[in-house]
Amino acid sequence: MKWIPILTEADAHALTEKFGYFHDGCLREFYLWTETSVAADLRMTCPGHMDSHIKFLFQRQFPNPSAIELHFDEVIGFHYAPSPENYDSIIFEAKITQTNGLFYWKEEGFDKSWVCGKKLKWRDASEWMGNQLRLGVDGVN
Repeated sequence: MKWIPILTEADAHALTEKFGYFHDGCLREFYLWTETSVAADLRMTCPGHMDSHIKFLFQRQFPNPSAIELHFDEVIGFHYAPSPENYDSIIFEAKITQTNGLFYWKEEGFDKSWVCGKKLKWRDASEWMGNQLRLGVDGVN
């Protein structure tokens, strides 16, 4: 699976259209990590740059592609809003946009999930359908 960079608003809009505005889709999983760490000898490594990263796996009920992975680097902010109890978690509409050099993924509606980062890339993950975990430590990636 090859990563494709999103560099412009046109790239962001093209991917949003290609993935059908995320309609009848779901956020299957996400994985967040930083480059900050504490070694066994208790020394801390703190990069001097924005070191937060998030990967998302979205699936949808349409083909070509039926799943995509988004990878945000230099994350500025992130908000996850799970569906309330007794409601489904279907995404009806979401968009990827670029404003003032920042990339956003935002689910449409009040108090919905969103992420903002300085860099964004994506790849087709259509072979990752179903409920198997794919990202992070337990995943294959």
